[in-house]
Amino acid sequence: MGKLVHQTERAAFGKVIDSAMKRINKDSEKSFLKMVDLTESFAKDRFRPESYEAARKIIRDKDGKWMSYVNRILDEVSPNVIRTTAMNLGFEAMLSGTKIMHESREKYQCNIPWLILMDPTSACNLKCTGCWAAEYGHTLSLTYDELDNIISQGKELGIYFYMYTGGEPLVRKADIIKLCEKHKECAFHAFTNGTLVDDAFCEEMDRVGNLSLSISLEGYEEVNDGRRGSGVFNQVMEAMDKLKAHGQIFGTSICYTSANIDTVTSDEFLDMIIEKGCRYTWYFHYMPVGNDAAVELLPTKEQREYMYHRVREIRAVEGGKPIFAFDFQNDGEYVGGCIAGGRNYCHINPNGDVEPCVFIHYSSANIKEVSLLEALQQPLFMAYREGQPFNENHLRPCPMLENPEKLMEMVRKTGARSTDMQSPESVEHLCGKCELYAQEWKDKANELWRK
Repeated sequence: MGKLVHQTERAAFGKVIDSAMKRINKDSEKSFLKMVDLTESFAKDRFRPESYEAARKIIRDKDGKWMSYVNRILDEVSPNVIRTTAMNLGFEAMLSGTKIMHESREKYQCNIPWLILMDPTSACNLKCTGCWAAEYGHTLSLTYDELDNIISQGKELGIYFYMYTGGEPLVRKADIIKLCEKHKECAFHAFTNGTLVDDAFCEEMDRVGNLSLSISLEGYEEVNDGRRGSGVFNQVMEAMDKLKAHGQIFGTSICYTSANIDTVTSDEFLDMIIEKGCRYTWYFHYMPVGNDAAVELLPTKEQREYMYHRVREIRAVEGGKPIFAFDFQNDGEYVGGCIAGGRNYCHINPNGDVEPCVFIHYSSANIKEVSLLEALQQPLFMAYREGQPFNENHLRPCPMLENPEKLMEMVRKTGARSTDMQSPESVEHLCGKCELYAQEWKDKANELWRK
């Protein structure tokens, strides 16, 4: 009975999406409004009533920023990619899967994530300064069967969104496409340096329709190549041109530091990536992970405050940019603080260690030895569940960066071990690098939160 209901609901969403994509006389308002109605009837109080009304308001503003953004996607992106993304990321992951996910949380009394971030390999064709993946070494990998098994187990728990990092995940591009084919109802996303993107791979992406990319970029040629190697910036520009020509959905992944924060948030830089076809940009705060981390790259409290305001300027309906910007650190207010430890996501490194976060390299469960559910029930994850949110001020969400005493307490209490395969780092050493930063940011964050 449940499978029949799911098929009926999926067919209803598919019909509305097909109607919106036809855009007869460029007028798809009715179809988009129907999509919101369907979502509200399906998700009910999972989203606040004002969220549905805000969506309807955006749709009715035909000449507004966000409908122009949507219409440009309909004009420029492959129809198969649009439909598959809407069905997999929209219906399966956000609606149907989320319902199962909440039921699983109640049943198993543990955090069940909305998405899982996995490293197919630690191998990479580049050696970038400050990359967390470089800490693991370059000889580790999860086999195709192991990746396939994780996804299969995840779907049983309601998880239909999977991201890949590395290493460089496109070293395993054949296996990634194969997983897209097998799990055709899931959405997949890869964080890549972009140098392995070619026309053949773009054609494969178009064929499967359920893989999107975020390309790492830290600035213009001099800064980017200073970190990633000579010629990489031009290779990234060429990769974007190919992805745009093939109608793919992609964006950027940007690590902002004390050295590059002004450049990567400038109008000129954003205009450049928008022109190249980027639909979104992930901003990640520099994290001092690893024994050799450069603490001086941590943004100052003034730079952090600037970033808080700047990302909201970029997203603004009036005067903003036609790109969706996320800030992994400063958008905690929209997701209730820290999302790690399986609350909304977790990370599986190329050795199979199931970690609470891509930046928190501690674990006491390995996916090669235990089931996914058992990994999510490991002591460290249960400590995360008990402690979240780690701060009532969601501009101070992280148990490492803004509340370092919390991570030290959890690691000590649960006996989790360092998962760094090359240079294990004690939790005291890691958190010690964050204490001054946390103290300096505290007063400014509290001031912003009160406002």
